[in-house]
Amino acid sequence: MNQTRDAWPVELKLTDEKRVLSVVWDDGRLDMLDAEYLRVESPSAEVQGHTPSQKTTVPGKKSVTIRDVQAVGAYAVRIVFSDGHSTGIYSWPYLRKLAEERDEIWPRYLESLAEKGLSRS
Repeated sequence: MNQTRDAWPVELKLTDEKRVLSVVWDDGRLDMLDAEYLRVESPSAEVQGHTPSQKTTVPGKKSVTIRDVQAVGAYAVRIVFSDGHSTGIYSWPYLRKLAEERDEIWPRYLESLAEKGLSRS
């Protein structure tokens, strides 16, 4: 999607007691991304692996919050979570992809949890 590649955030803000990252994009779109969703879809090698087949299903993050959002140059943010995870670098295109494709990504995550007998709690 061309829109995904070109999207640029103009405001990032933590809301709902640090459980939601609010992103306002330069095209006027507003996205509210849950801490749990961001954590379980972290772009880190720990979660994503080095190939799609190595992706890890991360359980037990329903109560996770965001401790900090740190700029990484002008192209991304590092999100520090309450469980100590902080190795994911969320580029602007990746954040936008998570927002735009949430209706496909989140159900796949829930399915993976169920298949593996894991829980969000």
